[in-house]
Amino acid sequence: MKKIKSFIFFLFLSISTIGYAQEIAVLKYNGGGDWYANPTALPNLIDFCNRNIQTNIATKPQTVEPGSTDIFQFPLVHMTGHGNVIFNDDEVENLRNYLLSGGFIHIDDNYGMNEYIRKELKKLFPEKELIEIPQNHPIFSIAYEFPNGLPKIHEHDALAPQAFGIFENDRLLLLFTYESDLGDGWESPEVHNDPKEVRQKALKMGANIVKYAFEN
Repeated sequence: MKKIKSFIFFLFLSISTIGYAQEIAVLKYNGGGDWYANPTALPNLIDFCNRNIQTNIATKPQTVEPGSTDIFQFPLVHMTGHGNVIFNDDEVENLRNYLLSGGFIHIDDNYGMNEYIRKELKKLFPEKELIEIPQNHPIFSIAYEFPNGLPKIHEHDALAPQAFGIFENDRLLLLFTYESDLGDGWESPEVHNDPKEVRQKALKMGANIVKYAFEN
């Protein structure tokens, strides 16, 4: 089954690059957390990427559920929210297969996800640790340079921003951004009234994530 799903993923990925726009999806998860937070974030990030790093991403992000085989259509799935997250057994198997088959998930803690998502990630990869990503990792320089690692966008608990990941060999499968709130920085200017330079930092780091997910 894993090999079949891997083939499906790469088939969809190949088709999407031949004359068609690629797509990014938002993960619609269960548990009560607001998976739909930051509605303007991904459209703005997509527009930024299409204008600045030569991507050809469909302007409207799709929605995908963790147990759906539709997830294999997307090279990048974005997840955000403030609260609880629950993956059932079927969803765990599907997400794990998706990631090991070449997919990529970016989880952006919008404040309040940390304690919940860590437990669910342990279900996905009980044999792996969620480890802090070093500042010299390509995700911090693939399009724009972030020599100090993940930028701080919004203040919550006066903690430094951290980027955590799950790896298979040398490939980063999953990125968890914590105490940064990139998604808030991707939102339209009137939502949070962030200075332009703060939004630019968020969008540039987002572009790095997109480029890494598409190319690795």
